[in-house]
Parts: sequence; structure tokens; C-alpha cells
Amino acid sequence: MRLKITDARAMIESALAANGYTADEPATIADHLMDCELRGLGYAGLARAVAIIEHDRRSNLTRRAITIRHESAVSASLDGGDDLGYLVAMRATGMAITKAQASGIGIVGASRTHFTGMFSYYLERVTAAGLVGMIAGSGPSAVAPHGGTEPRFSTNPIAFGFPSDGLPVIWDISTSSITHAEVLLAMRLGEPLPSGSAFDAEGNATTDPSKVLGGGAMATWGGHRGSGLALSVQLLSMMAGQHNVHGPYPEPGDFGYLITAIDPGLFGSADEFRRSVSAYVEQIRQTRPLDPGTPVRLPFERSVKIRERTLAQGHIEVADRVVETLLAFAKQTSSGG
Repeated sequence: MRLKITDARAMIESALAANGYTADEPATIADHLMDCELRGLGYAGLARAVAIIEHDRRSNLTRRAITIRHESAVSASLDGGDDLGYLVAMRATGMAITKAQASGIGIVGASRTHFTGMFSYYLERVTAAGLVGMIAGSGPSAVAPHGGTEPRFSTNPIAFGFPSDGLPVIWDISTSSITHAEVLLAMRLGEPLPSGSAFDAEGNATTDPSKVLGGGAMATWGGHRGSGLALSVQLLSMMAGQHNVHGPYPEPGDFGYLITAIDPGLFGSADEFRRSVSAYVEQIRQTRPLDPGTPVRLPFERSVKIRERTLAQGHIEVADRVVETLLAFAKQTSSGG
């Protein structure tokens, strides 16, 4: 179904407002989800809004205020209060930026939250402030380590962001072969998963998303290298306070989020660093390509071009079933949050 961008955003906000989100929360969440849609990541856009509301309705979690457990001039540890990660991560990101601007570095960890979304969304804010950023996140078990078939890791994304005089350099990946959002959307639409990306509860390879969500596991990205990276991300997130690594995915929610923001001015001239990043990026772009018709590109560049093109055309394409479900949620109220 084709939707105007403004209508899609309003649909998300209406559905969230009808299901327990108040004040500026629907707008904050919708901005993140729509950025995913604009960048061609539909599984993390309106489909994720449906997943959020479904999660809230069937979970026994009660949202509480986000609180600070420990804090110093350069660090903080947040209890997310079982609130949605899009809200918790925005709070943590803002604190990390403020601390880095004041002290040169800011490290903020958060736990007791769920669904933190696309890390590049937060890193755009970090790099816009002239800072270097790194984010690591994890959650309950959903991914098998290399050589195994039972879930032990979460999808464990990790991301880095660097300011430049042009586009920031942002690299944001999941350490699983596919994301949980992709599995959910495939099940909703009755579509198979890519071959070799998942296992069922008995340890057999499967392309059936329902079998993955019914006690199976996703595979790691990058074989033993990706598995080692996933382990490292999991441990970083545990340092942030996330400990429920063996619970069912994605409920109950206990996701970890650890963000580090660094002022490059700690090591010299921040302006010179940005110029150096820009110059190095240009060297990479000028690399002789394997395919003469496909020049070498930097991470995040394609995503920005898709966003610009989508904004120019003014509409997005969303699966009918997702739109119908979200419209139904907008007409219903839930006592849960």
C-alpha cells in the first residue's frame, strides 16, 4: 500500500497514543520509525510499531520512570524502568553527548528496556555534535554462537560514528545473520527466511520464521568472527546492567544499551580531525573498483541517498497487512503501556 509520509507518521502516532504512550512519546518514537521507513528499512518502521504494541499488550511489564542508578562527570547508569528502548536510548544518548561536550567523554549505560531500534539514528545526533560515537546493545537470547544451534546471544548490534566536513561516517550492523524485526515481518507476511540464516528448536536449519520464534535461533553473521564480536557486544551490554540473557526473546524485556561519545578535541584539533576524516573518505571513494560500473562507497552513504529520494517522492510502500493492523490498533485502547 502506498502511503504519504505525513499520513504514515500520523498513523504511528495515533496507534501509540491509543495504546498507552503519552505527551511527546508517540512523536519521539514515530520519528525514529519513520527514519527507518525513509531509508528503506520497512521491517523496522511501521511493522515495528505493530510489534511494539503487540509486545506491550501481551507482556506483564509495567512502565516506570527512567532513573539514574549511578552517575559521575563522565558516566551514568540508567534503569530504563521497563520502558521502550526508543525512549530510553534517546535519554542515554542525550546524556552521553552532554557529558562529552563538558568533559571530553561521556559513557552511559542503560538496562531494563526493550526495542532500542536503529543505532545509526542515535549516532547521527552524536556526530552532528562533532563527537565520535560507539554504541553496543544486546537483549535476551535469540542467536546461536558459531558452531551451535541454541540461542545464547541476542542480535547484538554494534555501531560507530565519526564526524566529517560532509556526511558522517556511520557503520551500524547486527551481529546476527538477520534481525529479529526481519523474522517478525516475514512471519506476519507468510514469507520464508533466507536459507542458512536460522535453526528450529531441534537444531535443524529452517526458513520458517514461526519455528525460529518458537524456540529456535538465528545464526550469527560472519562465522566465528561474527560470533566473537557478538560475544564482546553481549559482555559490554552486561556491563551496562543487562543481565537477563537467558530469557525468551523478546519478553520479558531486559535489553542493554551502552553508548560512548568522545570529543576528538581531547587529542588535538577537532577541526583537523574532521578534515582528516573527510580526506580519508575521499581516498576510499577513489579506490579502483572491482566493477567499473560500481564505485566504492562508504557505510551510510546509500542509506542517506535512499532517504533523500524517499523524501522527494513523498510516499512509502508498506505491506497492506501492516497498515490494516496499525489502523485497528489506532481504534483500540489498551490499559498496558
